Amino acid sequence: MIVYLLTEKQKNELVGVEFIQDNYYNPIQDFYDNWIISSEEVEQTTNKNYLWVKDLPQIEYKPKQPNEK
Repeated sequence: MIVYLLTEKQKNELVGVEFIQDNYYNPIQDFYDNWIISSEEVEQTTNKNYLWVKDLPQIEYKPKQPNEK
């Protein structure tokens, strides 16, 4: 799955921001502790102040693994 890579500063800018009405960005960290957002969030962005997300680099998503005990 393709996701979009954020810097920590970009992540902080997106927290609590709507990308479309009643839908908020939800940056998460991947296996490598990269901050990312989903392709759906990027594709559905209509807020003109956040169209820069469409220019973010794309990476392959690798989820974090639960800690084994």
